[in-house]
Amino acid sequence: MNTLQAFIIIATAGLIHASFQLSLSVATLLSGHAIGKGASHLCVVRLLSSFVIGAGIMTTLLVSTVALLFISSFHGTEIPTIVWASTSGLLFGLGIAMWIFYYRKTAGTTLWIPRNMAYYLSKRTKETKDSAEAFALGLGSVLAEIMFIIVPIIVTSLTLIRLSPGLQIAGIGLYAVMSLSSLIIVLLIVGSGHKISSIQKWRETNKHFLQFASGAGIIALGFYIYAAEVAVTATRGIGSY
Repeated sequence: MNTLQAFIIIATAGLIHASFQLSLSVATLLSGHAIGKGASHLCVVRLLSSFVIGAGIMTTLLVSTVALLFISSFHGTEIPTIVWASTSGLLFGLGIAMWIFYYRKTAGTTLWIPRNMAYYLSKRTKETKDSAEAFALGLGSVLAEIMFIIVPIIVTSLTLIRLSPGLQIAGIGLYAVMSLSSLIIVLLIVGSGHKISSIQKWRETNKHFLQFASGAGIIALGFYIYAAEVAVTATRGIGSY
């Protein structure tokens, strides 16, 4: 895996992270509640900006922590083939799970997350009034979806430890930006004066397409990693006899 391939994998994993909808749902709820309370446009943008920053910092911390754990575990850049094979399996499983039950069988964009967590986040969006609370909500929204985003984070972390220290920092930054791309788009749309209801309507109309595209992207990345890291290694092993 060369540097370009590594950054392509990191960017793709970041886009997969961005395709998950929990943080986006919380951001739209936060904006909607703020607007409903009569908050000014500047206040809404400030809350959203703090939320995005919080989500970005938590994502960066998670990627850095997992990468550090892998560095400590493998003591170098040589990652066992079984680890790559297991990671590919996780991607296949996540992609299928995305297709089958990521959205609940109800109207709207209700997600498959524990109901107590969903109610807590919904309650917090109603009570959030300042930037500090929005920042904390951004942190929490990332952690609430850890069961899904942990797989692209693992892929990114395994890829990062093969890079030089300088490129590792760039890779972490790339993943953070790509994972926040959907939130940044919402921030720009709201900041430009568009209604939050139009964003939610678009999400509801296109949720099945987004669900299919996300699952397909996850599975495609799983096949790519399997071909690049597992199949190639196995071929080399056969060729050595």
